Amino acid sequence: QVQLVESGGGLVQTGGSLRLSCAASGSTVRFFAMGWFRQAPGKEREFVAAITWNFGITSYADSVKGRFTISRENAKKSVFLQMNSLKPEDTAVYYCAAMHNAGTIFYMHTYDSWGQGTQVTVSS
Repeated sequence: QVQLVESGGGLVQTGGSLRLSCAASGSTVRFFAMGWFRQAPGKEREFVAAITWNFGITSYADSVKGRFTISRENAKKSVFLQMNSLKPEDTAVYYCAAMHNAGTIFYMHTYDSWGQGTQVTVSS
């Protein structure tokens, strides 16, 4: 069973930056990809960014392109989300997710492991 633990959320002003981290632990940690999703109050969970584990290919939602950067550190089984130029509409609970088998990285149901989430609040 893989466990994912997020950290790095918090309160920041508009235009500020935060760096989220997600550490994976457990047996047979061998992923096809890891990603970040977010869910704002009253809204559905949405894709933010993802990175493939072997080749580091990245993908982003249009709403965060140019502002967010996803990266990974294979040896530490960790993935990171650097968030710059934050906006109030980025306010949400951010979830780390992992998929073991190849699948559509934008689709949340492709992911088989999830963290508990970390709150990001951007004040105007």
